[in-house]
Amino acid sequence: MTNHFSTRAAGSFSTRKLSAWVLALVLRATPLDDEAERGDVPGWVMITLMSAILVAGLLAIASPALENLFNQAMSKVGN
Repeated sequence: MTNHFSTRAAGSFSTRKLSAWVLALVLRATPLDDEAERGDVPGWVMITLMSAILVAGLLAIASPALENLFNQAMSKVGN
């Protein structure tokens, strides 16, 4: 009985199978552009909200001092 598969053919088949497996593993581990750009949505929303609250708080506290500073600067320019 003759063997229809040579050692080289069987070896190249397993190499192709291994190459396909490695390629599938790499593609599965690589994020798509949409996934890479999405990021942590709740995190950036919270940071934006906290920054806006911080700016509003500082503006409320510093508003009288900034107004006084502005009025002093304008009075110096007017003289």
